[in-house]
Amino acid sequence: MMNARPQPGDPAPSFSAPVAGAPYADGDIVSLDALRGRKVVLYFYPKDDTPGCTTQACGLRDAWGEIGKRAAVFGVSIDPVKKHRKFIDKYSLPFPLISDEAQRLVQDYGVWVEKSMYGKTYFGTERTTFVIDEEGRIVAVFPLVKPAEHVDKLLSVL
Repeated sequence: MMNARPQPGDPAPSFSAPVAGAPYADGDIVSLDALRGRKVVLYFYPKDDTPGCTTQACGLRDAWGEIGKRAAVFGVSIDPVKKHRKFIDKYSLPFPLISDEAQRLVQDYGVWVEKSMYGKTYFGTERTTFVIDEEGRIVAVFPLVKPAEHVDKLLSVL
């Protein structure tokens, strides 16, 4: 059963999950409650070190001077912390990645969807970004965001 995707104005689904990458130690638990008082960007992506996901992550890295000052940014995928660490090191990513191996966040945020490739259907993460305000409300949702347009869309709302 798939959850509905939260919309602007909705409270962001609460979470706590393991994370890799600065300013956290690998395996630390990050929670939405602990981030209250800051703008938060959660960008959901299918898989570490694939072409679209790398383009998206490197776009954020390259615009980090602008984006990092405006919000706490977290990439979220179902990859394990160890795989996140390799991805962060390979591309010098300046932001942390949340490991959602239990698929709780992808379900709660309504981005675990049926996909198809080469005639086979399967479930996977839809590339979607949520911007959450200081009070924990969703202010913007970018469904099916194109990796190359991601940074411009984010900067327009941050």
